[in-house]
Amino acid sequence: MKIAVLYGGVSAEREVSLSSGKGIIAALKKKGHEVIGIDFQPQQLNEILTLDVDLVYIGLHGRFGEDGKVQALLDMLEIPYVGSGVQGSALAMDKARSKLFFAREGTRVAKEQVLYKHQYSRETFETTISFPVVVKPNQEGSTIGITIAEEEETLLNGIDEAFRYDETVLLEEFISGKEVTVAVMGNRGSEKALPVVEIVPKSKYYDYEAKYAAGGSEHFVPARLTDEQTNYVQKHAVLAHQALGCNIYSRVDFIVPEDDGDPVILEVNTLPGMTPTSLYPDAAREIGMSYEDMIEELLKLSLNK
Repeated sequence: MKIAVLYGGVSAEREVSLSSGKGIIAALKKKGHEVIGIDFQPQQLNEILTLDVDLVYIGLHGRFGEDGKVQALLDMLEIPYVGSGVQGSALAMDKARSKLFFAREGTRVAKEQVLYKHQYSRETFETTISFPVVVKPNQEGSTIGITIAEEEETLLNGIDEAFRYDETVLLEEFISGKEVTVAVMGNRGSEKALPVVEIVPKSKYYDYEAKYAAGGSEHFVPARLTDEQTNYVQKHAVLAHQALGCNIYSRVDFIVPEDDGDPVILEVNTLPGMTPTSLYPDAAREIGMSYEDMIEELLKLSLNK
């Protein structure tokens, strides 16, 4: 097939996307496809408008890639693409709104407080959440703009930092426990959860460097969970994927508390990282699927949407 791979982009996750794109391009070429790589720039849409390909593989992350905007453009051009459509992409990108869907499915979510830039006042602000507090932009990924605040000054500075990336900021209770992620794969109605991956960062928290630097974190596949915990996160990963209207693949992140409570869902990633240190390929490898075979399988599933 003739396939265009969109990667790079203009979001804060550009560097991650460049790495994902290179991996996807190499895998598709190895499978015998004719591949065009496009470093996507919204101000250069003519590259997309004049595309003559069988399919687009979206290797973008964050804004103008994972939020439904590129998907809408491709829909209007009637060019098929790998992964979720406009609705699923947009909902998953909106952390605060997606949590409403998770809770409706009976999945445990963290206590939260949503802040809007046009209403926020540093001088009069009071949090409703006990410390430590997790501060994050509502529509960013890869832990970009995140602060874990253990006292008020750090919290206020973290809010200012998060507002640099988004007009909406999400505050959540910090839950100590194991960080795990579940890859979901399949066409609508027949999605399956892959083996659970446990992430153990070398630093105190699973930050950007821990995610993407070589040796920044250790992955255990399958995760060191009880059968009950494993079943819970796999079941609720598929429920979250379906509730948002996602398609083909996603990766769903959880915290498994140190106490005996249910795991807490964090977010759904509709275009999970495909770098050499990424989690989705680790899960696929556990079921005997090479990186190249995984990319090819996602392509085939997308042709059967």
